[in-house]
Amino acid sequence: MTYIENPKTKNSVIICAIPNKGPCSNGCSDCFYNGGRSYLSPIDKNTPNMPSLEEVGNKIVRVNDGQDSNNNFELVMKETEKYPKRFYNTAVPKNIKEFGEPVVLTINPGKMTENSIYAIPWYKNLMFVRFRASTTNLSLAKEAVSYYTNKNVPVVITFMAYFQDTPPDKEHYSFHKRILNEYWCITKEGEDAFMSNFKGNELVKVCGSQGNHCKDCHNCETYYYETKKRINLNYDKIHGVGCL
Repeated sequence: MTYIENPKTKNSVIICAIPNKGPCSNGCSDCFYNGGRSYLSPIDKNTPNMPSLEEVGNKIVRVNDGQDSNNNFELVMKETEKYPKRFYNTAVPKNIKEFGEPVVLTINPGKMTENSIYAIPWYKNLMFVRFRASTTNLSLAKEAVSYYTNKNVPVVITFMAYFQDTPPDKEHYSFHKRILNEYWCITKEGEDAFMSNFKGNELVKVCGSQGNHCKDCHNCETYYYETKKRINLNYDKIHGVGCL
């Protein structure tokens, strides 16, 4: 099967891999991947989507930019172990340590987006946590930032875009094309107002910001190498954090 590149990561140091076939079983509302708007649509035909080692080169492999790395965990691990540089995306708070490599956890997926977060322990391979932000879940974002940055875990804010669903606060959204599809997206003013609450906290970043392209962001690249350094050091003994 010919590999299809994610246009969001084009010209960046990130390349994506999806070992699973078909739609994601998590079933989150208004999901671009399951909803027919993915760059891999139709996903039953175009998945698995796995780059060759030659296509990867020296890039960092982002495992499951669609799907979830905890779905068919054993398969995901087996099919991706060939990639020298890789990290795993999941919205399911399990197997964090077992991944071995850096992991990004989405802490308020699906129906949790507006009202609750996963609060998990510190793991040395936890690369960062991803928070799905809207203009109406600022108090939840503050809770997430307080919990995780006090554990020295970065929080990367991903602003929600709405296609079928209606944004909770249309005043701060505009309808326009983002990468491939048109969505209700947060305005620059709305994003700035939200992020002003975390000014001075170096562990809080925005995913892509208004540009939304990985080549302009570097969060994943930066935190991947920081996490690999931590994994490769005898960090547990140095910091006395046990075996997490």
